[in-house]
Amino acid sequence: MNNFNFYSPTYFIFGKGRENEAGKYVKRFGGTKVLLHFGGSSAIKSGLLDRVKNSLNGEDISFVELGGVMPNPRSGLVYKGIDICKKESIDFVLAVGGGSVIDSAKAIAAGALYEGDFWDFYTGKKVEKALPVATILTIAAAGSEGSSSTVITHENGMLKRSAEGNALRPVFSILNPELTFTLPAYQTACGITDMMAHVLERYFTNTQEVEITDRLCEGILLTIIKEAPVAISEPTSYGAHANIMWAGMVAHNDICGVGREQDWATHQMEHELSALYDVAHGAGLAVMFPAWMKFVMNHDVMRFAQFAVRVWGCEMDFQHPETTAKEGIAKFEQFLISIGMPVRFAELGAKAEDIPTLVKNMRLGNHTVGSFVKLTEKDVTEIYKLAV
Repeated sequence: MNNFNFYSPTYFIFGKGRENEAGKYVKRFGGTKVLLHFGGSSAIKSGLLDRVKNSLNGEDISFVELGGVMPNPRSGLVYKGIDICKKESIDFVLAVGGGSVIDSAKAIAAGALYEGDFWDFYTGKKVEKALPVATILTIAAAGSEGSSSTVITHENGMLKRSAEGNALRPVFSILNPELTFTLPAYQTACGITDMMAHVLERYFTNTQEVEITDRLCEGILLTIIKEAPVAISEPTSYGAHANIMWAGMVAHNDICGVGREQDWATHQMEHELSALYDVAHGAGLAVMFPAWMKFVMNHDVMRFAQFAVRVWGCEMDFQHPETTAKEGIAKFEQFLISIGMPVRFAELGAKAEDIPTLVKNMRLGNHTVGSFVKLTEKDVTEIYKLAV
């Protein structure tokens, strides 16, 4: 196990009706004038936004509204939010929505205290300070409600990039599983795939003697595999959605990734897919992760065999561990199909002839991507081809 620092200060408020306490917690964490950030009409139609505003009004907290966050959140709205924060002397950002809204809120919070272009944070500069951010989660998926990261697509070139810094960890997050009941099954499945991918980016590692985090990763995956079909087939199953919602947070606050080398190549390859085709992030990951697994499996066959045995219940073939490894990858792919996810380019509307563009947009040059296997441009090209 490697040396590590782990800092996870987010205060979680979990359960039914807890969004009605938003104002109390904004006040507790020092907010006096809030940017209320949200997505489309669902938060309005469901009455959630009104409940949040009533809670803020009840604590005499003023707020400015900024809606319109899109999936794969865009830079244009971030610039608008930063401008509002500076002009209105906003001191707190409250995100009401899923990962896209939270990621946009984090970008605004960082940019509001920065004199340069917020995009600097998405091209290598670490976020050292930001306005306090809090979240009211409506989609279990990205784990942004507990993470230190954010992903934004810049409209100049449609480049999808991430930024990171502990200053971006939400000061509090309200998680009410009931808020996810009305999601379409496809959106729920995309979220489930996203959280599984967050675990897998950490699970496939070259670091030795990491049994504790291996077991944490496997436990999260086993929970998701058990609860996902129930959450999709029974939209109002509180128990299934509660377990899925907490799994999504634990999958990405990095508790299962400490002390071990992490990969993240698949996420970066998927970012180019969703930037070019504007597909759901989870759907893109469902296509790219099995392809990545098939390409890198021989780098550490025994780790893939362990994944097959511990997570998917495969029998270990000690004479031919690659057979077990391949069976685990196949079972993962079958699970994705069973919850309604695409697993090939064509199902996304992606095209083989666009592979050179996808690779070019990664801007690797002579560099590599990933840690489990350091992938060159040629390698990435082959993985995209496997996804076709």
